[in-house]
Amino acid sequence: MRTETVLKVEAIDLLLRTFGVLETERFITIIKSNNFDYTEWHKNLWKDKSINEIHNMATEFEKEKFNTESGTLPCLKDPKK
Repeated sequence: MRTETVLKVEAIDLLLRTFGVLETERFITIIKSNNFDYTEWHKNLWKDKSINEIHNMATEFEKEKFNTESGTLPCLKDPKK
């Protein structure tokens, strides 16, 4: 299990590589503002979707975002390579 520090560093790194500086700052601001309750948000995230719809969305996401040759998400690839 990662330490909290390692988890934070890796998460910020992932956000930066995925969204860039501006959108990462925006995301952090959104999460910190308005007493954002992740648990409540997550509970309501898929409430209007059936299990089949969620499965289909996940399958489509995997097709679009997951590079099965390298086994990593494109956003986690080293941009220098």
